[in-house]
Amino acid sequence: MRAARTVLISGASIAGPALALWLHRYGFVPTVVERAPALRTGGYKVDLRGSAIELCERMGVLAEVRAASTDMAGGSYVDARGRTVGELPAEILGGRAEGDDELMRGDLAGILYEKTRQDVEYLFGDSIASLHDDGEGVDVTFESGTRRRFDLVVGADGMHSHTRRLVFGEESRFREHLGAYVSIFTAPNRLDLDRWETYHARPDKLICVYSTSGEAAGTAKNLFVFATPAELAYDHRDTAAQKRLLADAFAGDDWEIPRLIADAADADDFYFDAIATIHLDRWSQGRVVLLGDAAHCTSPASGQGTGLALTGAYVLAGELAAAGGDHVVAFTAYETLMRPGVELNRRLAHKMAKQMTVPSRWKIALRLFLLRTLPKTPWKNLIARAIREEIQGAARAVPVKEYGGYEVGRASGAVQGV
Repeated sequence: MRAARTVLISGASIAGPALALWLHRYGFVPTVVERAPALRTGGYKVDLRGSAIELCERMGVLAEVRAASTDMAGGSYVDARGRTVGELPAEILGGRAEGDDELMRGDLAGILYEKTRQDVEYLFGDSIASLHDDGEGVDVTFESGTRRRFDLVVGADGMHSHTRRLVFGEESRFREHLGAYVSIFTAPNRLDLDRWETYHARPDKLICVYSTSGEAAGTAKNLFVFATPAELAYDHRDTAAQKRLLADAFAGDDWEIPRLIADAADADDFYFDAIATIHLDRWSQGRVVLLGDAAHCTSPASGQGTGLALTGAYVLAGELAAAGGDHVVAFTAYETLMRPGVELNRRLAHKMAKQMTVPSRWKIALRLFLLRTLPKTPWKNLIARAIREEIQGAARAVPVKEYGGYEVGRASGAVQGV
């Protein structure tokens, strides 16, 4: 079997460029194809904890990550009259340990793109139309009509992975709905926030408005979560329909909600999706393998999607290098290392998804009472530590091996240790 050298990666968000970075360092030739006409810069703030911070340092992007930090100071919970009923510092809200950080998803995507664009071929405004794996390589036809051949194909194109659908089947076979939907978009900073987030809970709903240190002047992020036991029928590319679904879910609600929802009309970075997980019995078939959310989405509820994407990219590239380009050996090792940590984070997602929204007013009142009294209780540090330890355990659930140095032999295609 000829050792793999050329790799097509579908998706230019987080996992794709991170994988391209490591593959290039090991001497492989990666190409990244992205359906969007340019790098996607929207999204919400993402946490980098534990292994993810270590990998950012190894990739040489930690300084850029620190510079793009949201630098959040904390958050408050308000009642229907807008009165603050409790506050928490950012490190408790995020379950962070020393060294952890947080930045906007789009900023991290931009950092990884800038780090790789001189060494990696990027194809924007195109996508995979069809794949044919003949056992010796993969013939790819793109939507543009271009045809090329690669040794391997990696689907790093998110929860709604087109690559996964082409190779493994329809998404509905692998998606598990966790009972809620989330939406976020940029809007005017109506609450005049500065490195602060404000939460407001209603039965089966949660609203959060936040403004980070990097927000454009006068802007904030409006985030909405609402519970629904059944999945909604809509096209995940139909933004207008998604905006209507969001408005319907919060119709008749007071506080600042009408104004915040109305801001969605003019948002050009509107995001709406189910809080759901993806579960496959295996992540590879032949010379095609899945990475990040395409393989094992643990949903925003876990808070670990970005960390798993970075870790998966590191492990997949490292195992390909260590196996001398033998994809059969590498794919098996990659999944063996990743799956236990993924399953731990999936269980965390199930737990946290149930806590994102509260079903009744009295339970909301109880939560706010506990929040208000927590700083005055003698066991507040024990509670904070227990929360932090659970999250930190999930953030380091996948072991970060030392792969050493490898380089693909330019003539033979073999990978050799250096």
